[in-house]
Amino acid sequence: MSKTVLELKGVSKSYGVGSSRIAILNKADLTVGAGEVVALIGPSGSGKSTLLYLAGLLDKADGGRVFVDGRDATAMSDNARTRLRAGTLGFVYQSHNLFPDFTAQENVALSLMVAGAGRDAAMAKSAEYLTSLGLKHRLTHRLAELSGGEAQRVAIARAFVRRPKLLLADEPTGNLDPMNSDEVFGLLMDLVKDTGMSAIVATHNPALAHRMHRRVVLFEGSLVDIGVKDGGKALMGSPVGRKILDSFS
Repeated sequence: MSKTVLELKGVSKSYGVGSSRIAILNKADLTVGAGEVVALIGPSGSGKSTLLYLAGLLDKADGGRVFVDGRDATAMSDNARTRLRAGTLGFVYQSHNLFPDFTAQENVALSLMVAGAGRDAAMAKSAEYLTSLGLKHRLTHRLAELSGGEAQRVAIARAFVRRPKLLLADEPTGNLDPMNSDEVFGLLMDLVKDTGMSAIVATHNPALAHRMHRRVVLFEGSLVDIGVKDGGKALMGSPVGRKILDSFS
């Protein structure tokens, strides 16, 4: 059995004040093994980003426990959570979140420099990663000079350059046209496979979800694993499954 890289146990999260609080997650459970790529799907507003923020230690749950790389992060200090996040997790967002005044090479190198690498070594590693992603001709270009697909490639390089054990991607191709979306997603999946890392990828795109090892639906605060053996047919033929499908319409 593969090592568990992420485990959520009975995780709950709500927002608001008093009686107006809205439950986003209700005792949700999720386990991700080493090298496993999980598609996180669900209707808009279902809480996919919230779940990724909790898994990424960027927010704290109201209840339950979060284990990252076998370590219980639930009661960790903020500094300890930051160290665990920096050493274990990588992030790719729908919006690339690049620094507009930095070049592509500098944006990627900054991730390494924050972790303690020297500038020269960080810039060399950054150039190596960007070149492998087909961006050798864009190393010195700033955000305004990059296309949407190129900017997202830079964001992917930034996430991978520190070789995290778990990648958390929130609609990583959501802002791209279909052709760029398919190309960038294929690149992302190739990198995950080549490095052997685990990943959770939130997506609205069923075609992309079917290219991953397993699909998990976030529905009414709970996580429902629709599996891979039968493509989720058994669940989708059930009353709960039909309700999930109706929620997307």
